Amino acid sequence: MRKKLLQAILLMICSNTVVAQAIDTTDRIADTINIQDKNYSTKKLPGGLQVKEDIGIASFPWVNAKLIHQARNRMGGLYETRATVTPKGDYLLMFPDGGHYGPAKGKKVNDMLSMRSRDKGKTWEPAVIAFDIDYNQHGFIPFIPKGSSRIYAFGTQPIVTLYNPENGLQENSPIGFRYSDDDGFHWSEVRIIQPKNDSGFRGMSVMRMTETDKGTWILGSHEGDWSYKPLITRQYLLRSTDQGKSWELLPGRRHGGWHAKGFGRMDEGRPLALQGDSVFLMTRTPEGHFWSAYSGDDGKTWSELKPTPLVQPDAPPMLYKLSDNKTLIAFHHNRHHDLNYTGLSGTKREIMMDRSELWFSLSYDNGHSWTEPQLFLLNALAESYPSHFRNYQCSYIDAFVDQGQIHIFMPHRWQRVVYFTVKESDLKKFPTKKTLLSAK
Repeated sequence: MRKKLLQAILLMICSNTVVAQAIDTTDRIADTINIQDKNYSTKKLPGGLQVKEDIGIASFPWVNAKLIHQARNRMGGLYETRATVTPKGDYLLMFPDGGHYGPAKGKKVNDMLSMRSRDKGKTWEPAVIAFDIDYNQHGFIPFIPKGSSRIYAFGTQPIVTLYNPENGLQENSPIGFRYSDDDGFHWSEVRIIQPKNDSGFRGMSVMRMTETDKGTWILGSHEGDWSYKPLITRQYLLRSTDQGKSWELLPGRRHGGWHAKGFGRMDEGRPLALQGDSVFLMTRTPEGHFWSAYSGDDGKTWSELKPTPLVQPDAPPMLYKLSDNKTLIAFHHNRHHDLNYTGLSGTKREIMMDRSELWFSLSYDNGHSWTEPQLFLLNALAESYPSHFRNYQCSYIDAFVDQGQIHIFMPHRWQRVVYFTVKESDLKKFPTKKTLLSAK
């Protein structure tokens, strides 16, 4: 109890310091920003773009942005930000702060932190440690079943005794979940998912999950093998029809997961229930677009995965529903320069620069067609890290809609949690590429 209290006090001091200092003193606004392969002075951006200097982002006047947390250690960083509206109406945000679990090889390098807003995002309480555990975390997948007041925290569980990071398998670990019955203040011990057709499944999960109209739970997971050059990944889905008591691995046991032929890669799948027995799946590939598939039988079987028109580098899907529960919004980077793909590398500048722009497209027909991409924001900070993996990071966002407002959370540069809000009614204001670049 005393240990938890001391940790909370330390985090409170750190969090308050961050809010006061705004952007890190070693960061500075870049002289120019590259937008769709054209450089612009940050003092003269096109189409109404404005640099929010206290945030380090360029966006538009109708977008509100706030820095709400900065990593405890600049080089350690923080990772995937995920948030939800709790059953009692609070906003609960969670993310791992510290090093990534993959390279850590069993050494404790991060903690899962949680932040809470009790006033619809106007103010945020300082970060506290969510799970006092002796192993690292990957990310928080929030899930609240329909009609329930229980919050689940799904995700990758690199428990030292169940996880072997050797021989190129450093990110493959058990997938599991905790739950909270008191609005996210306290959590159960972890339950490990052991699919009935592959009980020893090891992979990674950090994308949002879904629940169908029939109450079926569907969670994406993929496995990776870095002993291959370039690396190989395979996409799977974990499906439960009995509220997490038992699971099945789809499309079948390892190592028969989905992949983009010719690239040997497919990962970070995001399932999203539509209407009735229909489910939509969007995945990450290195091919240059998001890929997608459909199920018409409650997630049991799936159509062939094919490219969507949404341009995307080797980065994850960021897919959500708007408040009408029908319109889909997909955030994507709308850039892809890695035409000679040889494998994910944080040192390859053009790959990471593709993550510096965040656009969105809408679908009114369950993902079969998409509107022209519209620009949402850009990184405005100059390079200051030795790895471009950090310098240009505007990916892995999370979002939810509440009372007509879209709430967006971004692990900017894997270092800072930036919180954005925008009205759904303002989505029409964002420019397309044509209107942005033709603006005087």
